[in-house]
Amino acid sequence: MKIICIGRNYREHAKEMNSPVPDKPVFFFKPDCCLLTNNKPFFYPEFTKNLHYELEIVLKLNRLGRNIAPQFAHRYYNEIGLGVDFTARDLQEECKAKGLPWEIAKAFDASAPISHFIPKVEIPNLGAIDFKLEKNGEVVQHGNSSDLIFSFDTLISYVSQFVTLKIGDLIYTGTPAGVGPVQIGDRLKAYLNDQQMMDFYVR
Repeated sequence: MKIICIGRNYREHAKEMNSPVPDKPVFFFKPDCCLLTNNKPFFYPEFTKNLHYELEIVLKLNRLGRNIAPQFAHRYYNEIGLGVDFTARDLQEECKAKGLPWEIAKAFDASAPISHFIPKVEIPNLGAIDFKLEKNGEVVQHGNSSDLIFSFDTLISYVSQFVTLKIGDLIYTGTPAGVGPVQIGDRLKAYLNDQQMMDFYVR
């Protein structure tokens, strides 16, 4: 099982990170040890002093595929969820400054909390999924899939040109603007179309 993460897929997030808007999808991987399920608490790692949340819509793939044409990509996922891409921002900036890969800032244990999944047939409009993250009762991120630079189908088609997609693979589709730090004691809640999907603490 692979966790495929899409970077800079919302224009406003690219701006807040002082990064150019990509003309092709940008993706990286997290190993399966990153998953944190069932609203278990996330334990703040000792190697960072600047840990950021990034809420994302997540696709769960249900078919094996390679070199998938965009018009057929919708057949390759049937469930939608939410996930948080925790990022050690200080480590990421240090790696970027040195021109190094930055998996150390993204691919650490439990860095990908994941919600339960909803059948996509139960979502009225996949092109207008509203989602938000609350930190200690305050909305800190609010996004909509209508603002994606690259659609779900485009992402599936593009990634499948390089790696074979398998049943159970997850695609974290990118985060909207509003990323920011968490501290020990924070409570995070995530909603998809006003349905609560996640509720966990940072310990």
